Amino acid sequence: QVQLAESGGGSVQAGGSLRLSCAASIYPYKPMYVAWFRQPPGKEREGVAAIWTGNGNTNYADSVKGRFTISQDNAKNMVYLQMNSLKPEDTAMYYCAADLRRRTTWFDHDYNYWGQGTQVTVSS
Repeated sequence: QVQLAESGGGSVQAGGSLRLSCAASIYPYKPMYVAWFRQPPGKEREGVAAIWTGNGNTNYADSVKGRFTISQDNAKNMVYLQMNSLKPEDTAMYYCAADLRRRTTWFDHDYNYWGQGTQVTVSS
């Protein structure tokens, strides 16, 4: 069983930073492909960063490369998204998603497990 829970959202000015956390637990333990998605108001959900918890390999969408960093702490069953140089267009509800298949995909229908989301608002 997989459980996901996000935290760490909030409001920040452009150029600022936030770190999102995803408590990603699975029992019995198996490596997972964990991704961060975001959904701006009135727009479709898009994947921005992903990590394979088995070895820490990461992938990023072009829109966040160089600004966002996904990482994990396996001992704590946590996946993080460090967001730097935030822009107003980063404003969105951010979701943590997971799947047991090891593959790079930005299609949300490829993920079977989702958290409840955490809001990030970046003001100019």
